[in-house]
Amino acid sequence: MFTPEDIISIHTTKEFHKTAMKVFRYQFQHNEVYQKYCLLLKKSPENVKHLTEIPFLPIEFFKSKDILSSIDAVQTTFTSSGTTGMITSKHHVTDLGFYEASFRSAFSKFYGNIEDYAVLALLPSYLEREGSSLIYMAKDFIEGSNHPDSGFYLHNYNELAQKLVELDNKGQNILLIGVTYSLLDLIELQKFELKNTIIMETGGMKGKRKELIREELHTILAEGFGVEKIHSEYGMTELLSQAYSFGDGIFECPPWMDILIRDTEDPLTIIEDGKTGGINVIDLANINSCSFIATQDLGKKYPDYSFEVLGRFDNSDIRGCNLMVY
Repeated sequence: MFTPEDIISIHTTKEFHKTAMKVFRYQFQHNEVYQKYCLLLKKSPENVKHLTEIPFLPIEFFKSKDILSSIDAVQTTFTSSGTTGMITSKHHVTDLGFYEASFRSAFSKFYGNIEDYAVLALLPSYLEREGSSLIYMAKDFIEGSNHPDSGFYLHNYNELAQKLVELDNKGQNILLIGVTYSLLDLIELQKFELKNTIIMETGGMKGKRKELIREELHTILAEGFGVEKIHSEYGMTELLSQAYSFGDGIFECPPWMDILIRDTEDPLTIIEDGKTGGINVIDLANINSCSFIATQDLGKKYPDYSFEVLGRFDNSDIRGCNLMVY
């Protein structure tokens, strides 16, 4: 059995590889859906000897199957957002301790003590539905900050703008975490010159605005908030860990998470650094669901283990998915 401490105590590449292989063997044994998928690929602990040989479960399975590696009771189910009629992903979590340990430790590693910040969360599209893992994390950050002005904001942009200027002028460190379209709404209401604020966008226009390429979006946001760089968080319903970008769209993972890039024409082949392909995520905090996930994102990995997200697959771009139905 694994504990949250087993995961967040990983510090080296060697420890990560060793634990990932142990997790693969554990999930092959205890996750019925994942085991069936591996066997369809003729993969098992007997013939998988290296990280790059581990099968990555297509993320679409979270829409149609219960992805569980534990028989413990489900503590909560995180669900993805989606327009009416869309099938949403469901991530059953049997131990929230893994999620809490992961996001708390990752934030501390990249940004320091949460108590040093006032946390302002502008996440209306997430607040307006239930089951958001992002809201769960943001709520924990708000409570952990112990700052009287930390809190959620829905559509009260004027109140948020006033609070943002007031706190920033006092020299208070601020984390403004927001969904992309709401951050754009805010700077259309008012322009800022912030000196003590981290602007962290979580992605997504949610159908509210036209999609923009990252460079254009970050330029608009940086000018609107008067900051040099726009930070980003890379996470999703199906993951319990997040990668962070300090600017320019280059993300870094915590030590218990890593990215591999797969060939778009041959999804079972991992390609070398510097080439564009599909993003596969290893998230060892996902111990009780599946730690090896093939996402629908396109990206590129660099030799220093950082990575970039370049877009998403169109359905027409996905190859080799005949194994996804059984």
